[in-house]
Amino acid sequence: MPGARRVLEEVRGLVDQAESASRGPAGTYRLGVTPTLGPYFLPHVLPAIHERYAALRLYVREGPPRALEAGLASGDFDVILTALPVEEPRLTVVPLFRECLKLVVPADHRLATLERVDRRDLVGESVLTIEVHHHFHRQIAELCERLGAHMRRDYEGTSLDSLRQMIVMGMGIAFLPALYIRSEIHRPRELRIASVHGEVIERTHAMAWRSTSPSRALFRELAHELQARALRDFAEELRPAESDPSRKP
Repeated sequence: MPGARRVLEEVRGLVDQAESASRGPAGTYRLGVTPTLGPYFLPHVLPAIHERYAALRLYVREGPPRALEAGLASGDFDVILTALPVEEPRLTVVPLFRECLKLVVPADHRLATLERVDRRDLVGESVLTIEVHHHFHRQIAELCERLGAHMRRDYEGTSLDSLRQMIVMGMGIAFLPALYIRSEIHRPRELRIASVHGEVIERTHAMAWRSTSPSRALFRELAHELQARALRDFAEELRPAESDPSRKP
Protein backbone atom coordinates (compact mmCIF):
# COMPACT_ATOMS: atom_id res chain seq x y z
CA MET A 1 0.00 0.00 0.00
CA PRO A 2 2.11 2.92 -1.25
CA GLY A 3 -0.26 5.53 0.19
CA ALA A 4 -0.11 4.11 3.71
CA ARG A 5 3.66 3.71 3.48
CA ARG A 6 3.97 7.34 2.40
CA VAL A 7 1.90 8.52 5.40
CA LEU A 8 4.01 6.46 7.80
CA GLU A 9 7.17 7.82 6.26
CA GLU A 10 5.97 11.40 6.70
CA VAL A 11 4.97 10.76 10.32
CA ARG A 12 8.36 9.24 11.06
CA GLY A 13 9.98 12.20 9.35
CA LEU A 14 8.16 14.60 11.66
CA VAL A 15 9.28 12.60 14.70
CA ASP A 16 12.87 12.52 13.49
CA GLN A 17 12.82 16.26 12.81
CA ALA A 18 11.59 16.92 16.34
CA GLU A 19 14.36 14.77 17.79
CA SER A 20 16.94 16.38 15.53
CA ALA A 21 15.98 19.82 16.74
CA SER A 22 16.90 18.85 20.28
CA ARG A 23 19.92 16.54 19.91
CA GLY A 24 20.99 16.52 16.27
CA PRO A 25 20.11 13.97 13.54
CA ALA A 26 18.37 10.95 15.05
CA GLY A 27 16.34 7.91 14.09
CA THR A 28 16.90 4.51 12.52
CA TYR A 29 17.27 4.23 8.76
CA ARG A 30 17.51 1.21 6.48
CA LEU A 31 20.69 1.46 4.43
CA GLY A 32 21.18 -0.79 1.43
CA VAL A 33 24.67 -1.30 0.04
CA THR A 34 26.24 -3.46 -2.66
CA PRO A 35 28.30 -6.45 -1.43
CA THR A 36 31.21 -5.39 -3.63
CA LEU A 37 31.50 -2.11 -1.71
CA GLY A 38 29.95 -2.34 1.75
CA PRO A 39 32.35 -4.71 3.56
CA TYR A 40 35.42 -2.84 2.29
CA PHE A 41 34.17 0.73 2.76
CA LEU A 42 31.65 0.99 5.60
CA PRO A 43 33.94 -0.31 8.40
CA HIS A 44 36.27 2.62 7.71
CA VAL A 45 33.63 5.37 7.70
CA LEU A 46 30.78 4.30 10.00
CA PRO A 47 32.72 4.81 13.27
CA ALA A 48 33.29 8.45 12.34
CA ILE A 49 29.65 8.83 11.27
CA HIS A 50 28.52 7.39 14.61
CA GLU A 51 30.82 9.72 16.49
CA ARG A 52 29.38 12.74 14.71
CA TYR A 53 25.73 11.60 14.71
CA ALA A 54 25.45 9.77 18.02
CA ALA A 55 21.64 9.40 17.89
CA LEU A 56 21.61 8.10 14.31
CA ARG A 57 21.17 4.38 13.66
CA LEU A 58 21.71 2.56 10.36
CA TYR A 59 20.25 -0.88 9.69
CA VAL A 60 22.56 -2.21 6.98
CA ARG A 61 21.53 -4.79 4.37
CA GLU A 62 23.49 -5.91 1.31
CA GLY A 63 22.10 -6.60 -2.14
CA PRO A 64 22.87 -6.29 -5.85
CA PRO A 65 22.25 -2.87 -7.44
CA ARG A 66 18.98 -3.71 -9.18
CA ALA A 67 17.49 -5.12 -5.97
CA LEU A 68 18.66 -2.12 -3.96
CA GLU A 69 17.17 0.31 -6.45
CA ALA A 70 13.85 -1.53 -6.52
CA GLY A 71 13.82 -1.81 -2.73
CA LEU A 72 14.45 1.89 -2.32
CA ALA A 73 11.66 2.80 -4.74
CA SER A 74 9.22 0.48 -2.93
CA GLY A 75 10.14 1.69 0.55
CA ASP A 76 12.11 -1.34 1.76
CA PHE A 77 15.18 0.91 2.08
CA ASP A 78 15.46 4.53 3.12
CA VAL A 79 18.79 5.19 1.41
CA ILE A 80 21.26 3.14 -0.62
CA LEU A 81 24.92 3.12 -1.61
CA THR A 82 25.18 1.64 -5.08
CA ALA A 83 27.06 1.74 -8.35
CA LEU A 84 25.88 3.90 -11.23
CA PRO A 85 23.83 3.86 -13.33
CA VAL A 86 20.66 4.29 -11.27
CA GLU A 87 17.67 4.28 -13.60
CA GLU A 88 14.67 4.84 -11.31
CA PRO A 89 13.46 8.43 -12.04
CA ARG A 90 11.84 8.98 -8.63
CA LEU A 91 15.18 8.90 -6.83
CA THR A 92 17.66 11.61 -6.00
CA VAL A 93 21.14 10.37 -6.88
CA VAL A 94 24.36 11.96 -5.61
CA PRO A 95 27.60 10.56 -7.09
CA LEU A 96 30.20 10.11 -4.33
CA PHE A 97 33.45 8.86 -5.82
CA ARG A 98 35.06 6.82 -8.58
CA GLU A 99 36.89 3.63 -7.65
CA CYS A 100 39.59 2.22 -9.88
CA LEU A 101 39.71 -1.45 -10.86
CA LYS A 102 43.02 -3.26 -10.94
CA LEU A 103 44.11 -6.29 -12.91
CA VAL A 104 44.79 -9.28 -10.64
CA VAL A 105 46.63 -12.37 -11.92
CA PRO A 106 48.00 -15.52 -10.26
CA ALA A 107 51.65 -15.48 -9.28
CA ASP A 108 52.57 -18.02 -11.98
CA HIS A 109 50.84 -16.14 -14.80
CA ARG A 110 52.88 -14.89 -17.78
CA LEU A 111 52.00 -11.26 -16.84
CA ALA A 112 52.81 -11.65 -13.15
CA THR A 113 56.13 -9.78 -13.36
CA LEU A 114 54.58 -6.63 -14.84
CA GLU A 115 53.21 -3.71 -12.82
CA ARG A 116 51.63 -2.26 -15.96
CA VAL A 117 50.50 -4.38 -18.87
CA ASP A 118 49.74 -3.41 -22.43
CA ARG A 119 46.14 -3.90 -23.54
CA ARG A 120 47.41 -6.13 -26.36
CA ASP A 121 48.68 -8.54 -23.70
CA LEU A 122 45.08 -9.21 -22.67
CA VAL A 123 43.78 -10.34 -26.04
CA GLY A 124 42.32 -13.83 -25.62
CA GLU A 125 42.83 -13.92 -21.84
CA SER A 126 40.12 -15.58 -19.73
CA VAL A 127 38.60 -13.02 -17.35
CA LEU A 128 36.54 -14.01 -14.33
CA THR A 129 33.63 -11.95 -13.02
CA ILE A 130 30.71 -12.17 -10.63
CA GLU A 131 27.10 -13.04 -11.41
CA VAL A 132 25.04 -11.22 -13.98
CA HIS A 133 22.72 -9.33 -11.59
CA HIS A 134 25.58 -7.04 -10.56
CA HIS A 135 26.43 -3.87 -12.53
CA PHE A 136 30.02 -5.04 -12.07
CA HIS A 137 29.30 -7.99 -14.40
CA ARG A 138 28.13 -5.73 -17.20
CA GLN A 139 31.10 -3.43 -16.78
CA ILE A 140 33.58 -6.30 -17.04
CA ALA A 141 31.73 -7.67 -20.09
CA GLU A 142 32.09 -4.30 -21.85
CA LEU A 143 35.75 -4.10 -20.82
CA CYS A 144 36.51 -7.58 -22.17
CA GLU A 145 34.88 -6.73 -25.47
CA ARG A 146 36.98 -3.58 -25.73
CA LEU A 147 40.22 -5.35 -24.85
CA GLY A 148 39.63 -8.49 -26.89
CA ALA A 149 39.60 -10.67 -23.77
CA HIS A 150 37.24 -13.58 -23.11
CA MET A 151 34.86 -13.31 -20.14
CA ARG A 152 34.22 -16.70 -18.56
CA ARG A 153 30.49 -17.34 -18.22
CA ASP A 154 30.88 -20.94 -17.07
CA TYR A 155 32.47 -20.06 -13.72
CA GLU A 156 30.96 -16.79 -12.47
CA GLY A 157 31.81 -15.91 -8.89
CA THR A 158 29.21 -15.32 -6.20
CA SER A 159 31.44 -12.74 -4.50
CA LEU A 160 34.74 -10.95 -4.87
CA ASP A 161 36.28 -13.47 -2.47
CA SER A 162 35.24 -16.34 -4.71
CA LEU A 163 36.90 -14.58 -7.65
CA ARG A 164 40.11 -14.22 -5.67
CA GLN A 165 40.18 -17.94 -4.87
CA MET A 166 39.60 -18.88 -8.50
CA ILE A 167 42.44 -16.57 -9.59
CA VAL A 168 44.78 -18.27 -7.10
CA MET A 169 43.82 -21.64 -8.63
CA GLY A 170 44.72 -20.43 -12.12
CA MET A 171 41.18 -20.40 -13.54
CA GLY A 172 41.62 -16.95 -15.03
CA ILE A 173 42.46 -13.34 -14.29
CA ALA A 174 40.13 -10.62 -13.00
CA PHE A 175 39.64 -6.93 -12.54
CA LEU A 176 38.96 -6.26 -8.86
CA PRO A 177 37.95 -3.04 -7.08
CA ALA A 178 40.72 -1.11 -5.38
CA LEU A 179 38.98 -0.99 -1.98
CA TYR A 180 38.63 -4.77 -2.03
CA ILE A 181 42.31 -5.17 -2.90
CA ARG A 182 43.35 -2.82 -0.12
CA SER A 183 41.17 -4.66 2.40
CA GLU A 184 41.61 -8.30 1.45
CA ILE A 185 44.71 -9.01 -0.63
CA HIS A 186 47.67 -9.10 1.73
CA ARG A 187 49.71 -12.03 0.39
CA PRO A 188 51.42 -10.90 -2.84
CA ARG A 189 53.21 -14.22 -3.26
CA GLU A 190 49.87 -15.72 -4.38
CA LEU A 191 48.61 -12.86 -6.55
CA ARG A 192 50.01 -9.97 -8.57
CA ILE A 193 48.30 -6.62 -9.13
CA ALA A 194 48.79 -4.43 -12.20
CA SER A 195 47.27 -1.58 -14.17
CA VAL A 196 46.53 -1.55 -17.90
CA HIS A 197 48.48 1.02 -19.90
CA GLY A 198 46.24 3.58 -21.59
CA GLU A 199 43.05 2.35 -19.89
CA VAL A 200 41.07 4.17 -17.19
CA ILE A 201 39.10 1.36 -15.57
CA GLU A 202 36.83 2.51 -12.77
CA ARG A 203 33.28 2.51 -11.46
CA THR A 204 31.27 5.28 -9.82
CA HIS A 205 29.48 4.85 -6.50
CA ALA A 206 26.53 7.00 -5.50
CA MET A 207 24.11 7.56 -2.66
CA ALA A 208 20.42 7.60 -3.51
CA TRP A 209 17.13 8.21 -1.73
CA ARG A 210 13.51 8.84 -2.64
CA SER A 211 13.09 12.42 -3.79
CA THR A 212 10.01 12.75 -1.55
CA SER A 213 11.73 11.47 1.59
CA PRO A 214 11.24 13.77 4.60
CA SER A 215 14.84 12.92 5.58
CA ARG A 216 16.35 14.06 2.28
CA ALA A 217 18.24 16.95 3.89
CA LEU A 218 19.91 14.50 6.31
CA PHE A 219 20.76 12.09 3.51
CA ARG A 220 22.37 14.85 1.49
CA GLU A 221 24.43 15.84 4.53
CA LEU A 222 25.49 12.22 5.01
CA ALA A 223 26.40 11.94 1.34
CA HIS A 224 28.72 14.93 1.60
CA GLU A 225 30.23 13.55 4.81
CA LEU A 226 30.87 10.12 3.27
CA GLN A 227 32.32 11.66 0.15
CA ALA A 228 34.73 13.89 2.06
CA ARG A 229 35.95 11.07 4.30
CA ALA A 230 36.28 8.61 1.43
CA LEU A 231 38.39 10.93 -0.71
CA ARG A 232 40.55 11.85 2.28
CA ASP A 233 41.12 8.34 3.64
CA PHE A 234 41.39 6.48 0.30
CA ALA A 235 43.35 8.96 -1.78
CA GLU A 236 45.11 6.23 -3.78
CA GLU A 237 42.02 4.18 -4.54
CA LEU A 238 39.33 6.81 -5.12
CA ARG A 239 38.80 9.92 -7.20
CA PRO A 240 36.07 12.60 -7.11
CA ALA A 241 32.91 11.66 -8.97
CA GLU A 242 31.50 13.75 -11.75
CA SER A 243 27.94 14.88 -11.10
CA ASP A 244 25.20 13.51 -13.34
CA PRO A 245 23.29 16.44 -14.83
CA SER A 246 20.36 14.23 -15.79
CA ARG A 247 19.46 13.55 -12.17
CA LYS A 248 18.04 15.77 -9.45
CA PRO A 249 20.72 17.86 -7.70
